[in-house]
Amino acid sequence: MIAIDRFLSDEQDPKAVEKVIGKLNDLLTAGEEILYLAVQKKPAVNLLPDSIAISNKRIFYCEPGNLGLTMNFKDISWKSIKEVSFKEEFFGSKFICVPQHGENIVTEYIPKVQARKLHQAANQQLEEYKELLRQQKLEENRATASPINLNAQPLAEIPTYEPAPEPEKPLIQIAEVVEEAEDETTLKLRKLKTLYDKHLITQEEYEAKKSAILDSL
Repeated sequence: MIAIDRFLSDEQDPKAVEKVIGKLNDLLTAGEEILYLAVQKKPAVNLLPDSIAISNKRIFYCEPGNLGLTMNFKDISWKSIKEVSFKEEFFGSKFICVPQHGENIVTEYIPKVQARKLHQAANQQLEEYKELLRQQKLEENRATASPINLNAQPLAEIPTYEPAPEPEKPLIQIAEVVEEAEDETTLKLRKLKTLYDKHLITQEEYEAKKSAILDSL
């Protein structure tokens, strides 16, 4: 059973959280956990708010139906999401999910604090998923590299009257290591810049973390 207390830290509607979490218990797969839950807060009537839940595997969209007697759930996995964003407005914020295919999924009236944390949690899961894909791609490239052909025909013998050529000195293959190091550093700097552009960290924090990354090279 999921404890609801940790999803009430940003003034989420307790009744909505309790109802959503109760239903999500039956939908989570093995190894899946809810990381953050945001609840819609409409300016006038807020009796049946929508909710958005972030797990380590997908985004859940939770919509009450039949005057609150039922709950409709839609979900989209991280592999199907291109990016997420939010837009602050007078009454709360819009949370925008851009799928790989199809129309954007827009949820209005998310409280600003919740929208920022929702975006932060979703962005972190997207980055982790992209890094996992990158690591898998590297492993696939290594696995599919051309093996040495042990059955190849031997070269013709060199006549005794010709001096044998000097063996070539082996080259130290460091290109791949350097490239991976550069990719990792570039990824960290890009991720840090994204946090700064979204105003999730201050300029002082940005400069300090950037210097720490560059100093570690």
